[in-house]
Amino acid sequence: MSQDRDSLLENDIAPSTSTDYFDTIESIHPVQSSNVDEISPPAKLPQIWPAFTASLSALSAGMVLGWTSPILDYLTSGKYNDIPIDKNQMGWIGSFATLGAMAMCIPTGFICDLIGRKYGLLLLMVPFIGGWSLIIWASNILALYFGRLITGMAVGACCVGTPLYNGEIAHHSIRGAVGSFFQLMIVTGIFLAYVFGEYLSPEKFTKLCAFVPFIFLLLFAFQPESPSFLIKKGEYEAAKKSLSKLRGTGYDVETEFKYIEGCLKESSQTMTSLCNTFTQRPIIKAVIISFALMFFQQFSGINVVILYSSDIFKSTGINLNANVATIIVGSVQVLATLSASLIIEKTGRKQLIFISLSAVAINTAILAIYFSVKIRGHSSSEVLKDIGFIPIGAVCLFVVAFSLGLGPIPWMICSELLPTEVRSMVGSAAGTFNWFLAFIMTKCYLSFSNIIGYDSVFYIFTAVSVAGAIFVVIMLPETKGKNISQVQEELSR
Repeated sequence: MSQDRDSLLENDIAPSTSTDYFDTIESIHPVQSSNVDEISPPAKLPQIWPAFTASLSALSAGMVLGWTSPILDYLTSGKYNDIPIDKNQMGWIGSFATLGAMAMCIPTGFICDLIGRKYGLLLLMVPFIGGWSLIIWASNILALYFGRLITGMAVGACCVGTPLYNGEIAHHSIRGAVGSFFQLMIVTGIFLAYVFGEYLSPEKFTKLCAFVPFIFLLLFAFQPESPSFLIKKGEYEAAKKSLSKLRGTGYDVETEFKYIEGCLKESSQTMTSLCNTFTQRPIIKAVIISFALMFFQQFSGINVVILYSSDIFKSTGINLNANVATIIVGSVQVLATLSASLIIEKTGRKQLIFISLSAVAINTAILAIYFSVKIRGHSSSEVLKDIGFIPIGAVCLFVVAFSLGLGPIPWMICSELLPTEVRSMVGSAAGTFNWFLAFIMTKCYLSFSNIIGYDSVFYIFTAVSVAGAIFVVIMLPETKGKNISQVQEELSR
């Protein structure tokens, strides 16, 4: 995604820290788990609708992330509430959102464990309302800073709470599709911000962004709590009612209830101290893989590619509005993310992310060579126009490649590699690490590019993606179709 020309935000930030109890159940009772499906399959719509309404929080988060990009010139011209904003201040307006998100990842995990997944998500309305109110009625730059910081906190909390809720309410038969809602809604929210920001006045656009969380509140407030959370709290009757609502009539709720309860009891009985847990070889490898994939995701160059998409389009001689160019790239990203949600359960994770990293490396290399030709004066403007289709194609193919694998899989892998007792903790920490890298990219990439050149930056992105592809081949186990015990056994080798 592109937030503005002086600041970047994490693009595919959809941290998934959901506790996938069904994977553990399948490792404990593989035969019985299949019998549940033979008795009567659960209805899909009662699960899809709550997950969709929960993911409207991600749509709201996407609007936060995309807010500055279409109104950048309006903001820096000092017309927004008559607040003078220079380039450095514009960079901080973007960066404060990443800082707010980074600060809320770990606390949100504890909040959701304390008051529940549903009410933890509903609590997002406080920072959404407070932050947008400050932005709408800001009278000075500090109000804008705090508004962006607070709405950024809502984004970070959403990145933890929404995947957690969706992962726990979904039956294993549709968990992959339901899990993709979060990522899809994030990029859709960013895309809608680009569109509405282009065609609405900045004031109306900002108020629209502030209104979207109320749609989430209105629809999600009537959805059931996570059955797994209710069982953990000993609220067994409420858990059965929640399961009944989520699975539809004719489904054997009692059997699944016993499975979840047995899973939670076994996890609590076998749990060791955190210090001992993090000395185990499979846990160490899983943590390294989780954090490494976050690094490769951020330093693939996704934000810079989208930031410079309008410049690349202009350099080819196409007379195209910068915001329209951003809309075009945003639409490609939404379509690619939608495609990923359809194939991610049919293709192995390892194979898909290897292909994604390889394709990303190829396209950043093409862009690096193009920038070398353009910036270092190795060719005339006529030649640049003749080869203009090459960078445009590279940008679009880069976005497609990233969205198919490198965007969603790092968040998914975290929950598939780690056992229940440490999954939430490591997932939240990995999300925090991701937002920290986003902040580094936000504040440092322009200065670094000015020192070594934009082409050199893209060569570095290429090298990082090549290293990531090698890392995946050597370190990442295939998790498709495997339960957590099988994955942990493979990691212990």
